[in-house]
Amino acid sequence: MTGDPSSRSQPLSGQVALVTGASRGIGRAIACRLAEEGASVALFARNAAALGETGAQVEAAGGRALAIAGDVSRPDDARGAVEKTLEALGRLDILVNNAGITRDTLLLRMSDEQWSEVIDANLKGTFLFCRAAAKHFLRQRSGRIINIASVVGLTGNAGQANYAASKGGIIAFTLTLAKELGGRGIAVNAVAPGFIETEMTAAIPAEARQAAAERIPCGRFGKPEEVASVVAFLAGPGSSYIHGSVIRVDGGLAMA
Repeated sequence: MTGDPSSRSQPLSGQVALVTGASRGIGRAIACRLAEEGASVALFARNAAALGETGAQVEAAGGRALAIAGDVSRPDDARGAVEKTLEALGRLDILVNNAGITRDTLLLRMSDEQWSEVIDANLKGTFLFCRAAAKHFLRQRSGRIINIASVVGLTGNAGQANYAASKGGIIAFTLTLAKELGGRGIAVNAVAPGFIETEMTAAIPAEARQAAAERIPCGRFGKPEEVASVVAFLAGPGSSYIHGSVIRVDGGLAMA
C-alpha cells in the first residue's frame, strides 16, 4: 500500500467485494488493493486471527472490513459468507475466488486424500462461492466474478497433478460461467499467476527457486501486489468489455 488513500481515485467507491483466501499472500494483497480503490471488503478464510490482520490492513487502506471464518469447500459456509456480506455491508458487487492449497507429489505417490483436498479447496470452493454469489448477481443484474487460477492450469507441472487439474478446472469453469452469465450484466474472468512471492513459494528449496526463476523471461518471481493490480482492474469500470478472459500474470513463464 502506498500513498494516502483519500488522495487517490477510487473507482470502486460504494462497492462491496468478497475475497476468499484473504488471510495472507495474494488474497491479502487483493483485499488491500480493492480497499484502496474504494471498496468495502468481506474477508473469508479459515484462519480467524490472520483475517484480523488483513482486516486491519484493509481499514488502514481506507476500506471497511468484515472478517468471516470458514471452509470454502463447505456449501453452508459459502452461502453463509454471501449472506453475512449482504447483511453487514449492504450489498455485493465483486467476488474474488482466491482460496487455494497445494499437496504436491508425483502421481504414483499421491494419495486419495491429497487429490481430494486440493480439488475440494480449489475447484469445489470456487464453484460453491460462484453459485452462492451468482444468485444475488442475477437478481441485481450486475456483478464481477474474478477467479484466481494458475499458469500451471494452462501448462501443467510435474508433481502437481492435483493442483494443475484444479486450476485447469477453474479456467474451464470460468469460461463456462462467462457464457452463462454474460447476458445478465455479470462479467466473469480469471487471473492465472505464475511464481509469486508468497508463503507457498517460500517453501520451495533454494536450488529449485533459482531454476524456476531462470525459466521466467522476466527473470524473477512476481509480487502479490502485481496480481492484485490486475484483479483491481478487472473489478473496475475500465474492464467493462473484458469477459471470459484468462489473464496471465507470470512474467512470461507460460510462453517460455
